[in-house]
Amino acid sequence: MNAVRIEHDGLGRREIPADAYWGIHTARATRNFAISGTPISRHPSLVVALAEVKLAAVTVNARQGLLEPVIAQAIAQACRRIIGGELHDQFVVDVIQGGAGTSSNMNANEVIANAALETLGIARGRYDVVHPIDHVNRSQSTNDVYPTAIRLATVRGLHRLSPELTALAASFEARGDAFAPIRKVGRTQLQDAVPMSLGDEFTAFAVAIAEDVRRLEETVPLLLECALGGTAIGTGVTAPDAYREEIVAALAAASALPVTPAAHLFEASWDTSAFLQTSSLLRRIAVKLSKISSDLRLLSSGPQTGLGEIRLPAQQAGSSIMPGKVNPVIPEAMNQIAFAVMGADVTIGIAAESGQLQLNAFEPVIAHTLLQAIAWLTSGARMLRERCVDGIRADEDVLRRNVTTAVGAVTALVPAIGYEAAARAARQCLATGEPLADAVAAHAGLQRDEAARLLAAV
Repeated sequence: MNAVRIEHDGLGRREIPADAYWGIHTARATRNFAISGTPISRHPSLVVALAEVKLAAVTVNARQGLLEPVIAQAIAQACRRIIGGELHDQFVVDVIQGGAGTSSNMNANEVIANAALETLGIARGRYDVVHPIDHVNRSQSTNDVYPTAIRLATVRGLHRLSPELTALAASFEARGDAFAPIRKVGRTQLQDAVPMSLGDEFTAFAVAIAEDVRRLEETVPLLLECALGGTAIGTGVTAPDAYREEIVAALAAASALPVTPAAHLFEASWDTSAFLQTSSLLRRIAVKLSKISSDLRLLSSGPQTGLGEIRLPAQQAGSSIMPGKVNPVIPEAMNQIAFAVMGADVTIGIAAESGQLQLNAFEPVIAHTLLQAIAWLTSGARMLRERCVDGIRADEDVLRRNVTTAVGAVTALVPAIGYEAAARAARQCLATGEPLADAVAAHAGLQRDEAARLLAAV
C-alpha cells in the first residue's frame, strides 16, 4: 500500500498521500469538483501569480513582526520555488470549482506550507510548525488573493499575446508590400466591385490587427489595479493597517509588474469589469481573425473552379479519398479558435453579471475561460503567421485576367462620362462579353483609344 498521512479539518479526518504537498482542503476539493479534468496547473501563469501574492504577503508579515523569521524565510523560499516553475504538478484542483476560488487559494496555501516544512527538514503535514492558514494565508483572504492572481496571470497572458499579434500584423504588411503592384478586382457582397491592389487587401488585414494590439495595451493598467489588503469584502479584517499600507508595493516587487491599489476596496471586491473588458477585446480580435481567415479561404478557393486568386502553403493532404486535394486547414483552425473565444466572451459576461452583493462567486470560470482564450489566440496567431501567411503567394495570371474582363472599372469613369452612360456600358459588356473599352466608347461618345486610356488609368 502507498504511504499516507492523516490530516484533519473542521469536517473530519482524511488520508493524504504521504508524498503530496497538498493537504486535506485540496483533497476535498478534488473529490467535490471532478468536473473538467483540467487542473489549475494547466494555467502556469495563475500558479505563479498565486505564489507571487503569497511571497508579497509573507514579506510584509515578516517585516511587521507577524511571523517568526525562520518560518517566514521558509515560506518565502517555497514561494520562490513555485515562481521558478517547481511543484506546479501539485496544483491539482479543478479549474471549475465552487467557493469563489477558495479551493485554488487553499491548494496554494497547503503546497507552500508543506514545501516550507521540507525546507525546515520537517515532515509534511506538521501544520503545528507551518500552518497553511495561520502562516501562509496570514493577513489574506481568498477574496483578495484569488482575483489579484487572476489579474496578474491575465496581464502576463496579454504580454505573450501582443507580440504574436504584432508579428502577424507584420507578416500581413510584408505580404501587402510584396503584392502592392498586383491589381485585382475588389468585391462587395460577393459581387465584382472596383479594381484595387492585392497589396491593399493584405495591408488592411495588418492595420486591423495592429489596431487591436493598441487596445490590449490600454487595458493592462486597469487589470493591474488590485484589491489586495481588502481581505474579506474590502473590510481589511485580519490585516493590520501597516500590512495594508505595504502589501501592494510588495506585490509589485514580487511580480515585477506595476500593480496599483484599487481606489475603493469594497467595489473592487465584487467588480469584474476589468475581466469583462479584456474578454470583449479578445472577442473583437477573434472576430477580425476569423473574418480574415474566411477571406483567405475564399480567395484561395478552387483552385481551378473557385476564386483561386492566392495560393496558401500546402500543409497536409486534404482528403482520405480525393487524390491531390489540399484544404486550407490553417485558416480553418483559426476560425475554430475564434469561435471558441467568442463563446468564451458570452460565458464571462454571464459570470460577471451573476456575481451577487459583495463577492463574485464565479471567478473560477472567468479565470479559466479568459486565460484559455488568451492562450488559444496566442497559439493561433503564431500558427496563422508561420504556417500560412508567410507563405502566401498570388496567382497573377488569374488576377490579371479578372481585372481585364471585369466591368467594375467603369465606376471610375462616372465623373467623366456620367452614371447613366457608365451603367449602359456595363450592361452591354456583361450581355455581349465585348471588351469594356468598346462598350464605353459606344455609350459615352468617345473614341475607342480614349476609352481604353481612361480605363487603363483606373
